[in-house]
Amino acid sequence: MADDITGYDAVEGYAGRLSVRAGDELTLHVRCTTERFDVSIHRWGAERRLVWSAVDLAGVAHPIPADADANGCGWPAAVTIAVPEDWPSGFYDVTLRAHGAAPDRAESHACFVVRGPVEGRAARALLVIATNTYHAYNSWGGRSLYTGGHQVSYRRPFGRGIVVRPIVERDDRKSWPVRWGEEPDIDGDRYQRHRWANGLPGYMASAGWFTYERRFVEWAERSGFALDFAVSTDLEHDPSALDGYSLVLGVGHDEYWSAAGRDAVEAHVRNGGTYASLSGNTMFWQVRVTADGDSMVCHKYSAHVADPVMGTDAEATMSGMWSDPVVGRPEHAFLGARSASGLYSRFGKATPRASGAFTVYRSDHWLLEGTGLRYGDQLGARDGVVGYETVGCPITFDEVQLPVPMPGRGTPPDAEIIAFAPSSNLAMGEYPKSIAALDDQGDLE
Repeated sequence: MADDITGYDAVEGYAGRLSVRAGDELTLHVRCTTERFDVSIHRWGAERRLVWSAVDLAGVAHPIPADADANGCGWPAAVTIAVPEDWPSGFYDVTLRAHGAAPDRAESHACFVVRGPVEGRAARALLVIATNTYHAYNSWGGRSLYTGGHQVSYRRPFGRGIVVRPIVERDDRKSWPVRWGEEPDIDGDRYQRHRWANGLPGYMASAGWFTYERRFVEWAERSGFALDFAVSTDLEHDPSALDGYSLVLGVGHDEYWSAAGRDAVEAHVRNGGTYASLSGNTMFWQVRVTADGDSMVCHKYSAHVADPVMGTDAEATMSGMWSDPVVGRPEHAFLGARSASGLYSRFGKATPRASGAFTVYRSDHWLLEGTGLRYGDQLGARDGVVGYETVGCPITFDEVQLPVPMPGRGTPPDAEIIAFAPSSNLAMGEYPKSIAALDDQGDLE
């Protein structure tokens, strides 16, 4: 069940749209191999709060199309809900439970977000959930972008572990945070044992609500921060998605961006807004959303030979790395850092015994105001906040031994290094072509 997840659970489903507003129609599309199933919907913020439920619904074992990974399931709506006006913006977990199924196959999860109102946006931050990255790693229906797929559908269930999985302290992390006297999990043995014991696919910690945005949202809402929510494709389809917000956030692992999504965020900043990337491996791959809005295309390693835009006037939309000269929009031109300049930390043999923290160098910077942090202190060591995939830049040191971007390497000249952690890349220096490259070539190759 850990590697062949498609159809394993007795009930599986997906939301017809990953993003809705109050008053919209929400549809849930469900396949169930038992006669009856239940549905419950929780808003997941500082706590999980039940907002809607239905029991004893009729189960129908709809067929799974052979191309479900690329073109979706096409299942009819099993549940239709008019989104109530009093549902606040947030992330909503849909729990599906099949009657009479074996315990390890009886439950699965879907999700959606409710977007915020147009009024009063300046008083809230907008968190853009990295759903494009969720789909890139999701192998439900056959292939993901990591196992030979070049198109992945938004209209299919998420694999196990992306939305919900057992809560453990560290073993579900690909960059295992070590404590005093412990050896690092260099080869990922703890991670593999955990996922097999719980029937979870290998990608489950690489993307998803449970790994990344969940932790941030639970903390932020407990701390009194007001957030509105959107998903990756809202930046693609809604020209007003960022209007009125002073702060837009990306959190966790926000790897896959469309040109329209990137254009929207860069325009937001040009117009005086702020974008904060609390994320690693951000904006690494360019993707294209299909004309019907139902799927995402990315040829990744084979883009030079397989992407049909090559040799046309649209070459700059090639679905490969943003840093590729064909695309010509390296992410560090906007973010100040990129994965091509340091992708892996505490993963495999890439900095395996590093602290997992940022070492502070410019403690007087406004970013650290009020924290009490001093020069040389470590930020985030206990929780291993750096890893397993990162962004970086080549560095050197100035006349007073403070880190600065290395000149002539493309990093914007006004970029500032407040704190940093060492990272590495595939097939460079001490990092072998091993754990991350699997059977494919490495990213930079």
